[in-house]
Amino acid sequence: MAKKTFIGKVVSNKMQKTVIVQIERLVRHPVYKKILKRTTKIKADTNNFEVGTGQSVKIEQARPMSRDKHFKVVEVLNEEKK
Repeated sequence: MAKKTFIGKVVSNKMQKTVIVQIERLVRHPVYKKILKRTTKIKADTNNFEVGTGQSVKIEQARPMSRDKHFKVVEVLNEEKK
């Protein structure tokens, strides 16, 4: 089975070795057919990357590292730190 990969924005980096990544996706409403934005927050392992809030990162599905953490950061896409 292929691993899921997502691109998202880092919302929080206050934990040790963990960041929270916000992912946006577009969904069509089943009745009204309007396109809606849905957001999901995912916890991801940093893999020794220096990641700050506001940066875009690519995350990939991995083995479960804790109760909530099932993804790891593969690459930092832009270098804007706050």
